[in-house]
Order: sequence, then C-alpha cells, then structure tokens
Amino acid sequence: MEIHLLRSFVTVVRAGSISRAASTMGLTQPALSQQVRKLERAVGRPLLHRSASGISPTRAGEELLPYAERILLLASQALAETGRVLTGRCGIGLLEDLAAARLPQALAELAQMHPGAALEVLSLPDDAIREAYDAGHVQLVLNEVAALPDPPKWRLSRPLHWAIGRGVDVTADPLPVVLFSGKCSWRTSALTALDRADRPWRVTFESNSLTGVLAALRAGLGVAALLPMNIDAAMTCHDAGALPPLPEVELGLARHPRSADDQLIDAVESVLRHMV
Repeated sequence: MEIHLLRSFVTVVRAGSISRAASTMGLTQPALSQQVRKLERAVGRPLLHRSASGISPTRAGEELLPYAERILLLASQALAETGRVLTGRCGIGLLEDLAAARLPQALAELAQMHPGAALEVLSLPDDAIREAYDAGHVQLVLNEVAALPDPPKWRLSRPLHWAIGRGVDVTADPLPVVLFSGKCSWRTSALTALDRADRPWRVTFESNSLTGVLAALRAGLGVAALLPMNIDAAMTCHDAGALPPLPEVELGLARHPRSADDQLIDAVESVLRHMV
C-alpha cells in the first residue's frame, strides 16, 4: 500500500467529506476520489460509505483505519526521531473520547522509543484538567475548543456520526437514544438534531463515561452521537439517511506557555496532531 493513498483515506474519514479533505490536502475532488478508489482496488473492498449525513467508513474501512493511522505515524516518527534521544516529562490532558481511542497506544510507542522520557496521560473533568494545567503538571491539553485552559495553538474539526447499536431499528418511533449524562455538548447536539428533524425520541440509557455509552450500544439499546474512531464492530456508523446529520466537533490543542523549546513536548504534540 502506498503511504500517500493511506494518507488520503485517513484525511477523508477524519473530515467526513471529500470536498473538505481535498481542500485540506490541496487536491481537487476528482484527484482525491481517484486516490481513494486506487486504495479500494488494492484492498479489494469498498472503504467509504456515502450518505446524506456525509462520508463514513464501511466495515472494511473501519478495520483499515487504525492500521493506516499507525503506518502514517510511524513513517513520520521514523523521519523525525531517527538518531534523536528525548528525555524529560510531559503531562497530556485528553478528552475522554480521544483517550479511549488510539492516541494512548501511539503515545506509549513514543515512550518506548525514548526510555528516558516520561509521559502521563490524564482524562479528567475539564475543571481538574485546567487546575493541573495551571499548576504546570499538564503541558498539553487536547479537548473541545470551548473547554481549553488557554487559546488553542491549533484547532481542527471532526464529524460526529450516529453509532447504531446492533439490531436497533432506526425507524422506530420513538427512537431509542443512548446519551452522555450531565453537561455535554454532544448530548445537546444529538437531541437538537433529532428535534429539528421532528424525530420523537426516548432515552434508554445514560452514562457519564464513554465506557458506559459504548456498553449500551453493544447491548443494542439505541443510537448515540460519537466520533468515528470510537465506533467498533458491534455497531454501525452509517444510516442511509434515516437519521438527521450531526454537527462537527471543534477540537483544539492548548500548550502551556512554559513548555516552549522542549523537544519531548514537540514530539508529543506531533503525535497528537497526526492521530486526531
């Protein structure tokens, strides 16, 4: 598999749109579509599903995505880290939905490459992350822009998708919905989208953790709004237009002002940017 084809595929999945991905990569839409089709021919299976709510990976695409992300990250690290020795400590505050995905594995691999470095990944409530950041215990925070402790050094948008539990009828009236409990912008986004589409709904399960929401989906209790990276083989993430489109999530990275010119923190920031 050619690395530039994997990069095109990952960029399309993250953007949720061929047009947005093409703009990000500086390509025309036909050129990017051709690269994705070339990768699909190499794999021998369709990788993307197109619906009214945008583009999402097929089951084969979901299976390929983590491998593609790791190949791209390792290629980048091979160029950047060869011959370099990193030491020191870096604390990273992550939104739970990112901490539960592939980021911690990538960070662990970075630490394995540099035994003299110490990394600490924290997934805590926003107030606790802000306190740790202000105290200098956390140097990098990757979260929704509105929850960052400082203005973002960089930001990006990622699509939310409906995760559909196994056997759930998305035409049911009312629609069974699994929600994050308490104050959560994704909860608001999901319910607002349903209300605007005049779709009656009922809450079947609530949890204040991603683990609880995923367990309810795997049990077939309903649908939920999630990042594509957290939708596994026990669910589907495309709805053939049966559910209203969801908004994008705006993520950003805050870097502590006292962490400038630190090569370890530079390397961690590079991992975060490549993997989100």
